[in-house]
Amino acid sequence: MWVFSTAGCRWLGAAGTLAVTAGGWAAGTLPVRGGAGLWQRHGGAVTVAGALLAYLGLTLLILAWWQYGRRLRAGAADRAGVTLACWAAPLLLAPPLYSADVYSYIAQGAMVLEGHDVYGAGPSVLRPGELGYEAAASVGGHWTDTPAPYGPFFLVLAQAVVKLTGGAVVPAVLGMRMVAILALLLVVWAARGLAPERHRAGAVWLAALNPLLLIHVVGGLHNDGLMAGLLLAGMLCAVRGRWALAGVLSGALIGLAMTIKSPAALGLLFAGIVLARRRGAVAGLLPGAVAVAVAAGASVLAGTGFGWLRTQSVAATIHTALSVTSDVGLGLGLLVSGEPEPVKGLIQKLGLLAAAAVVTAVAWRAWKGRVDPVLGLGLSLLALVALSPMVQPWYALWGTCAVAAVAWGGRLGQLLAVVSAGLAYETAPSGHTPWYGFVAAGAVVAAGLWWARREPWDQGHAKARADGSASLPAQAAGERGRSATPSHPS
Repeated sequence: MWVFSTAGCRWLGAAGTLAVTAGGWAAGTLPVRGGAGLWQRHGGAVTVAGALLAYLGLTLLILAWWQYGRRLRAGAADRAGVTLACWAAPLLLAPPLYSADVYSYIAQGAMVLEGHDVYGAGPSVLRPGELGYEAAASVGGHWTDTPAPYGPFFLVLAQAVVKLTGGAVVPAVLGMRMVAILALLLVVWAARGLAPERHRAGAVWLAALNPLLLIHVVGGLHNDGLMAGLLLAGMLCAVRGRWALAGVLSGALIGLAMTIKSPAALGLLFAGIVLARRRGAVAGLLPGAVAVAVAAGASVLAGTGFGWLRTQSVAATIHTALSVTSDVGLGLGLLVSGEPEPVKGLIQKLGLLAAAAVVTAVAWRAWKGRVDPVLGLGLSLLALVALSPMVQPWYALWGTCAVAAVAWGGRLGQLLAVVSAGLAYETAPSGHTPWYGFVAAGAVVAAGLWWARREPWDQGHAKARADGSASLPAQAAGERGRSATPSHPS
């Protein structure tokens, strides 16, 4: 059927993101103030119609993405970059979608410019006449008085956008979208570079064409995309070129990723393993040393100091239904006492300890050469997210982008595609998480698991091994490993 050819998928997905954008103009995360007559809140039937249109568009996008991935997995040749441009273009002029976080970004950048302590207070300190005041009015309730949990590099970017746009809401949001597009390009470049040539389109499919990334990074402007892009770029530098330069570049890029969100520090462990296996233990310490220097330098040069080190846990104060440890802890706490918080806190800490154990085990296997380090990073980030006290749908992108580069075509890649499709429904275009979002997400995951059972992607791998050839992930790891091995002892 033409609609599910690679060209048909391209245009079906573009129609999907166009519908998401059109629906978002009526039902997106529209500003309370400063819409400039373009992004105005509506009521009643207009908002409902916009939300329905956005959900329809998301469904078209996910159908196009699934079918496109199936065709790539079957060996169809296509230009994934062209498809990505068609799918992302309609979102460029959309209002903020699925989240109000961008208003926090703008307000926090303005706070620094206005001389406020961004790590000691929230956007509510901004007063009429100050930069970012209109954006602060649209910040979600919990975050109004919450210090910034982001590092200095991201705040420098937010400051630059506010300074260039004067803090006006619409231009500032569009400026932050340019940062999101930079993040998208970084993810594409790094995923392609880490994947062997014949699997590059597939890596871009799971990492960048992923509807979860498109709606939450391009549409929702979350800085997780930039963190993931810098992290993957750092891993790409670690596996390519002379070891000394690789160590410096990977450490610098991962250091910048850390100064957006701290979980990126896991990249130092696996970049260090890559270099230590090539040149010994001392070489493995180089990325960490460079990253610490970059983070310290950014903290000083940005003028925000080191307060970001103490605000990393502020997000954990929010209870999100996607956090298994928070849900279990709350449930147990309600069963055993009238004060559930101590029990909840204990279960959350046990979850983080379990995540640390998983990371240690995966890193050990990577050190022994049994797990590709890039895949190990992806698995570790996924474990951290799954066992974290606070989980948002877009957090799944941290590990998914890394897995995409080296194992998109295997069973794990297929499972992550299913999870990504389901999580895309969890949040409404307005940024709220309604009950029907969880119902829709569950239905999509159930349908995806049925599809994965009916058409398991490791089935082709078993047949290939029977014919004496390697599986897709094994081929990817082997070819990437060969390309990363220097031709001389550098």
